[in-house]
Amino acid sequence: MSLLNHRAVIVGGTSGIGLAVAKSFLDLGARVIVASRSQDKVDAAIMELGQEAQGHALDFRDEAGTKRLFENVGPFDHLVVTAAGDSAMAPFEALSADEARATFDSKFWGQYLTVKAALPFIRKSGSITLTSGAFNLRPAPGSSTMSAINSAVDGLVRGLAVDLAPIRVNAVSPGVVDTPFFGGMDAASREAMFQAIAQTLLLKRIAKPEELAEAYAYLAKNSNTTGTVLQVEGGALLS
Repeated sequence: MSLLNHRAVIVGGTSGIGLAVAKSFLDLGARVIVASRSQDKVDAAIMELGQEAQGHALDFRDEAGTKRLFENVGPFDHLVVTAAGDSAMAPFEALSADEARATFDSKFWGQYLTVKAALPFIRKSGSITLTSGAFNLRPAPGSSTMSAINSAVDGLVRGLAVDLAPIRVNAVSPGVVDTPFFGGMDAASREAMFQAIAQTLLLKRIAKPEELAEAYAYLAKNSNTTGTVLQVEGGALLS
């Protein structure tokens, strides 16, 4: 199965997992449009991806702006949302309700609004792939809010698969991935954290963005997969 000449919009496609997905889709023959909040990151991604890609600045929490983006894009085949939005990792009693709401507004409602805005332009033979996370099935200390958000994304995927058929709706659920998301840490602290997490995984290593990209590509290509949350977490759920 090929993505030759398919049009794909990748929200969050300028760094980390999203950029790896954009490269994978281009390798499979797709025409790619990437979007993220930072125009500088969009420009850098287009330089890296080449002339076959297009880019737009977008805050996916902005409903009006998201609608305008898809009106400009027009008909397309595949929507991928890898944008992580904000994160809320803290003990339940230490995290304010406002912080929890802001994280829901970002990761859950950002993906929800993106699908809403994109839906009129997605071809019936196409697909939607959202991003969840392994905390929904195996919460770590301090991850109760992220667990709830990821569970909400998984539920949304199953409901949309029914409501939007024959458009296929799936999600990828990553564990920890070596991406610029952790770029705020110094190199030594980041490496120590990765090594500690790796020892808790069956595969004893942290995933690379390219490995996650293969999961998104599979879900776009496979025309008989819908309502599925694909776990790509290095065995975290079994360790």
